[in-house]
Amino acid sequence: MAEKFSRWDAADHLATEADIAAYLNACINEDPGDGSLVRAALGDTARAKGMAQLAADTGLTREDLYKALSPSGNPGFGTVLKVARALGERLSAQPAHG
Repeated sequence: MAEKFSRWDAADHLATEADIAAYLNACINEDPGDGSLVRAALGDTARAKGMAQLAADTGLTREDLYKALSPSGNPGFGTVLKVARALGERLSAQPAHG
């Protein structure tokens, strides 16, 4: 009997604000410097929260959000901030060393 596997989706595991914050922080810390992990994390989180609601909260269209947060997307910093705020998260800085 063949085993059946379903595709793992991070969005299925982002139920609380704490889950989302931990996931975003991990992706920010591990991003290779091109924003790919941060963009992916925002996309996963957007899907977990509901893209239609996020579009309403950011003032962007669903299509613009999907495009910006896609693997080939390149969202501007303003879009990243709007999405993070609409998700109930905030970005902050801390010293890298010390």
